[in-house]
Amino acid sequence: MKQIYFIINPKAGNGHCFKIWERVEHQLKANHVKYLAFFSESPGHAKILATQIAQKNFEQKIVIAVGGDGTMHEVMNGAIKNNNIILGFIPGGSGNDFARGFQIPGDPVEALAVILRLAKHKGLPIDIGKVTLAESNQHFFINNMGAGFDAIISYEVNQSRMKAILNKLSLGRMVYVYFLLKKLFTYKTSTIDLSIDGKKHIFEQTWFVTASNQPYYGGGMKIAPAAEPDDGLFDITVVHQLTRWKLLLVFISVFWGKHIHFKEVKTYTGRSVSIHSPTKLFVHADGEHIGFTPLKIDLQASALEVLIRRKCPNEVEMKERDSNDCY
Repeated sequence: MKQIYFIINPKAGNGHCFKIWERVEHQLKANHVKYLAFFSESPGHAKILATQIAQKNFEQKIVIAVGGDGTMHEVMNGAIKNNNIILGFIPGGSGNDFARGFQIPGDPVEALAVILRLAKHKGLPIDIGKVTLAESNQHFFINNMGAGFDAIISYEVNQSRMKAILNKLSLGRMVYVYFLLKKLFTYKTSTIDLSIDGKKHIFEQTWFVTASNQPYYGGGMKIAPAAEPDDGLFDITVVHQLTRWKLLLVFISVFWGKHIHFKEVKTYTGRSVSIHSPTKLFVHADGEHIGFTPLKIDLQASALEVLIRRKCPNEVEMKERDSNDCY
């Protein structure tokens, strides 16, 4: 088997991730799996570790992020420019949208078992998004990105002590709800000039725009129900001209992916997207604040191999199909 590296964020999930790693490590030793483990010490450190592992030699390696979506985002950004990395993920954060969207079990021991089984095969090549901000500042995303209301909520969630408190109560996902309600009555919508594969659109009173590579974000919200990570397309969602109260209805429905039926919600697909606005809007990538508009997004088709499962036809419950994964 290829050399396996783990990059662990012990602070993810308000420190709960360290206990998750202890369970994973116990299972690795019980199964006599050879591995190397590294702990991130500060924001951005997981990206540095992933880059160093990738550049150590030209041999193909498996790098497994243990933490939240932010940890996966950092590790992916460190690995994306090297074609000798196969990426894996064991969820240990509060949102865990990557695990949800890419069919990784929530239980860390089950997730490890799936990854080790998938590691015997080739990883699945998936698409990656590249965001170019002002001064050619570039970031990559694996789940989705957004500009506007959702991005400022992500920013405040990550800056807040409330996230840690709710994580302690195993209510981490509720922090997004808390900040949505907090910002709902003060946020000012904006006109957005949106270009998709060269076709221009202008939306007034826009709440936010997202480009998705898989369905989930924000701790389980099904923002792009039809998004596929290997179809060579972004699924783009625009929410505009909604009253504040109606936005609440859209928010409630997004957990089931039913928001797309509102006339104020527009959906598109495309490979190249640009977003301009009269005022600078917050921008997130995989829930991490990366800057402000204007920006350009380009799809990098089949840019990264990842150890994930794909849904099978006539899909049964995940635990029942563990022994018969689809690739």
